[in-house]
Amino acid sequence: MVRLISSFFYIGYLPRMSGTYASITGLLIFFLLKGNPFYLQTLTGLIVFLGFLTCGRAEKVLNEKDSRKIVIDEVSGMLICCCFIPATFFHALAAFFLFRVFDILKPFPIKRLEGIKGSLGVMLDDILAAFYALAALNIIDYIRSILI
Repeated sequence: MVRLISSFFYIGYLPRMSGTYASITGLLIFFLLKGNPFYLQTLTGLIVFLGFLTCGRAEKVLNEKDSRKIVIDEVSGMLICCCFIPATFFHALAAFFLFRVFDILKPFPIKRLEGIKGSLGVMLDDILAAFYALAALNIIDYIRSILI
């Protein structure tokens, strides 16, 4: 059950770019639920909770710190991002791109959070990457509003 949940239904076992596929899955969930913010936010909260519950255990099962097979953190981060954006294609695509950039580059202090042991370290770096993406998207929206 830990492998199933932490890999988000085995997306983490895809041979390449499992984090990107997991982020796309989060984006698809957003598009399915964007018309009902209550369901989107409730499901996001549940997935984040399950991530905190399972990621540390998954590290032990997989015998690997923040294994690439653990992708519920990427789904969580993407969904957190999506909970705070307008339901437009532009915003969804920009949120996806920005989240992946911050998740991969891990600017300060995201990289430090990754060093925390257990579920906290696995989940918090992606949650902070989501907030960085939201901040960047707000800056982009502000600039767009000035230019348009």
